[in-house]
Amino acid sequence: MARKQEQEPAREEVTEVAPNVLRFELPIRMPGLGHVNCYALVDGDGVALVDPGLPGPATWRALVDRLRKADLEVRHVHSVLVTHSHPDHFGGASRFAREAGAKVIAHHAFRFGLAAEDHPEASVEDLAAHSEPESQAPVSGHDHGSVRPASEPDMPAARRELMSNSRQTPWGGDPPRPSFRMRMRWRLMRLLRQAPFVPDVTHPVRHGDTLQLAKREWRVVHTPGHTEDHFCLHDPETGLFLAGDHVLPTITPHISGLSTYHDPLAAFFESLDRVAEIEPITQVLPAHGHPFADLAERCRAIHQHHVERLDKVKSIGRDIGMGTVEAYMQQLFRERSWGSMAESETYAHLEHLRLLGEAERADDESGHFLYGTG
Repeated sequence: MARKQEQEPAREEVTEVAPNVLRFELPIRMPGLGHVNCYALVDGDGVALVDPGLPGPATWRALVDRLRKADLEVRHVHSVLVTHSHPDHFGGASRFAREAGAKVIAHHAFRFGLAAEDHPEASVEDLAAHSEPESQAPVSGHDHGSVRPASEPDMPAARRELMSNSRQTPWGGDPPRPSFRMRMRWRLMRLLRQAPFVPDVTHPVRHGDTLQLAKREWRVVHTPGHTEDHFCLHDPETGLFLAGDHVLPTITPHISGLSTYHDPLAAFFESLDRVAEIEPITQVLPAHGHPFADLAERCRAIHQHHVERLDKVKSIGRDIGMGTVEAYMQQLFRERSWGSMAESETYAHLEHLRLLGEAERADDESGHFLYGTG
């Protein structure tokens, strides 16, 4: 199977993708991915970095190397922007804050927790395919129109339980966990008391805020779905769109059922539709893979992928009757993909159908969910 863009290893070259915007490819070791793109937005005060890779010395060495190749140093980094709360996007933020006094800019809902650290970047289907051999601060704006998480009183009891006890999933079974290697790496970093693993956000942003970066104004676009705190940046002057993981060129981001949103898939759909309507767009700068041009078309393709997945879930329900999330998962995915991550994706799709009135939910004897779509 041909390697997808997002799986390609990081190159050491620094490329200018637009005036005052540089692309640094940083190496990562995560399932289905070979690099993460860190974008350097250069201005008269120095540079702002978007998504500075994983925590740890290997990424830091790569960042210092890429900065040097751009005739920049760590001390020139005045801001770090984190598109969402996954470690391959916020890893270097704490160290830049400590060593350069950099601001840390993230969405006001930024949170590393509630199983956020357990979510993969890519959908389970993409992860399985990739595993086969080949192969400054906000100045204005409010959160107008952004999708909001369920308030505590309205949150389903199962999700309240999930928030207080991460060992339990709403549908039963084990919750997703990072790999053993990743858990040991994070534990070692904490024991060695390196720079804090999770950054302190000094400048939170909301949908509609504007940021002065790379000598021009960028608009913050809140795009929940992949995570609840995900945001993108749009530069109307040049048509650039910094997409994070919201829209990737050849794979689809993971949409987890473990969320405080009643319907995380609906939130993702709304975010895709919002982004598809943005004009002008001349170039999309994703967090993984290469820059591309047609943002609206890619949004439609990702949306359609999930529509087809929903149709398949309904078909499975007509065949099996009332079934557990695990039972649906085993029909929805190939055996190589079975597990807690696939169950989480399946649960997100079943809940979306239930909230649309196209599926029903009941409890079995042990209190776990059963779904029917017949």
